Amino acid sequence: MKAKSIRGVPIQYKGSFHDTESQKNIIVPEILDNKFSILKNRFYSINYWNDYSGNGFADFNLFNSLGLHIDRHPRVGDFIRIDIPGPGNVGSKGYDWVRIDEITLTTNDEKEIHLITCRPSASPKGNPKHIEHFYSDSATSTFIIEKGIDYIKVGIYGRNEIPNTKNKGIWTLVRNFIVT
Repeated sequence: MKAKSIRGVPIQYKGSFHDTESQKNIIVPEILDNKFSILKNRFYSINYWNDYSGNGFADFNLFNSLGLHIDRHPRVGDFIRIDIPGPGNVGSKGYDWVRIDEITLTTNDEKEIHLITCRPSASPKGNPKHIEHFYSDSATSTFIIEKGIDYIKVGIYGRNEIPNTKNKGIWTLVRNFIVT
């Protein structure tokens, strides 16, 4: 199986990948526009992702480059702190961290596409050489929402997913291999 080639999603070079998509067809333009407007608001409201996905899933919080918790739309260079249920990353008090590398909007007469690409990173207040995530910093996760003429599509695309084995104690190494 080969990773999909999608504009804006990094190329798959090594390790594992995943392409997860869902599409809903909506033929009434007013309903389509209304539902996509709600989806856009939720897409950029990272601190509330857990509320939308339900309890038991990961909890996401947005931080700026200084490590301050913020409640606004994300910007390139911001960080997302992820709290995955179960044993956490020992070095970062149980959290995994990603940095937002790209945010794009593409529009034309037929489509509107919003994209956020994140990469495993150190915590904004931590040692920049210590990636605080179960994947190495070669991995990316790209979140996409798309509105077409008669559909809405959401996708998450993981690329170059390799377990993080650098600067870790034995328990964190075991955890990173289990999670990946």
